[in-house]
Amino acid sequence: MIPSITVAGTTSGVGKTFVTLGILYKLKKMGYRIQSFKVGPDFIDPSYHSVITDTYSYNLDTWLMGKKGVLDTFERVTKNADIAVIEGVMGLYDGAGGKNDIASTSEMVKILQSQVILVIDSSKAARSIAAMAYGYILFDMKIKIAGIILNNVASKRHYTFIKDSFANKIKAPIIGVIYRNNDYVLSERHLGLIPVPELEGEQRNKVLDAAKIIADCIKIEEIIDLLNITKNNQQIDIKDPIYNIKPDLKVAVALDSSFNFYYRENLDRLRENNVEIVFFSPIKDKKLPENIGGIIIGGGFPEILAKQLSENRSILKEIKKAGEKKEIPIYAECGGLMYLTKTITEKLNSLEQKEDNSNKNKIHKKEHKKNLDKVSDNPRKPKKYEMVGLIDATTEMTRKLVLNYTKAEIITESIYGKGGLFKGHEFHFSKIQDIPNDSVFIYKLSKGNGIYANMDGLLTYNTLASYMHLHFSNSRYAERIVNACRSYLKR
Repeated sequence: MIPSITVAGTTSGVGKTFVTLGILYKLKKMGYRIQSFKVGPDFIDPSYHSVITDTYSYNLDTWLMGKKGVLDTFERVTKNADIAVIEGVMGLYDGAGGKNDIASTSEMVKILQSQVILVIDSSKAARSIAAMAYGYILFDMKIKIAGIILNNVASKRHYTFIKDSFANKIKAPIIGVIYRNNDYVLSERHLGLIPVPELEGEQRNKVLDAAKIIADCIKIEEIIDLLNITKNNQQIDIKDPIYNIKPDLKVAVALDSSFNFYYRENLDRLRENNVEIVFFSPIKDKKLPENIGGIIIGGGFPEILAKQLSENRSILKEIKKAGEKKEIPIYAECGGLMYLTKTITEKLNSLEQKEDNSNKNKIHKKEHKKNLDKVSDNPRKPKKYEMVGLIDATTEMTRKLVLNYTKAEIITESIYGKGGLFKGHEFHFSKIQDIPNDSVFIYKLSKGNGIYANMDGLLTYNTLASYMHLHFSNSRYAERIVNACRSYLKR
């Protein structure tokens, strides 16, 4: 395996993505060929890597892929790289449970024999930072912490305190000091950073500017020397995997600012099965691509652009007609599931929250009472947006986060095959409502919530829509989708 650096954090939210972008930027400027990865089931952070590297970033997750799947993917996509840069998930030792390191960054570090750069948020401590670093170094002696980056350092005086506390106690060197700077705080929403496809010119440039600033704060040369990394000067285009195939099946994949949650590995696996992927936009396109054998609608944020989606009546009707009358196979995950229901209803702040916020200003208490009376008499109703309507149910946005790894058994035979156990994950702030009693589900979950009562994967005609996201690397699910599409075309 090629040398690798894993950017880990003491907790979530310490700046791992920022630091990863800075390292990627610096290594690229130094002329190294880089392949980036993200530990865990994350669609958004890898897209930020791609802004810097101009190539695809891949996910690594032992729950979704198994150890073999992780190693196969890592070795396959790093063949032409000098170094791999891996962004961790949560804190270094956080995983699926407290008894072991399954599905954690530390587990991935051991599998890939990677060197760790530990990111510590220094905003609320000084000498205690040394104690924190000491604990992380000693917690698991199989983990090699090669360097430490201090983020959110308030001043040079603050840094001096931390540096002095490290002296003669912490063997891992401080290889980066990032001073507090609100100019490169990136926008977030309920599921993390805003996906790159939604970023416009100025926002995208902000990502590059942040990477440049952070790159100047990091002494990556020390890690390069430690890993003995050499440059490969052979000129090879590594933007796309090369497949010696001739596509015999065309599948339409929804891709725009509303639907962009796709594992790169999943698209690779479809192409390996002789599939030509044709992208279309449910926001802008009026028609589906021609001569297709199936449709895939991945996850994303349809609730954010629900108005634009609902206004594109032409494509809504096209998809419904394709699913109902033509019975074309449609595979949808999470945001795709929501889009295929009859409506998406937004979430509103409660009246009680409005009252609490207004009561903070005692000077305007009387005016507040008048306004409350008006709101009580005529409260604004949540907006409801019409969607495809292929799934006989509705979607309601909520304030409750559903976040789980999932494990599913296929209990219903369909065009997608019969039987089998599959692992995935779910991550959303919505729920499916008004589900008919005679609805057919394809998955029974032994782990995770699903759509209703631990059931997931609504089956309507040849449309399969679930909250569960699957990773195709170790499941052979790509073959199931492709076989369904080919069976449809042979009718």
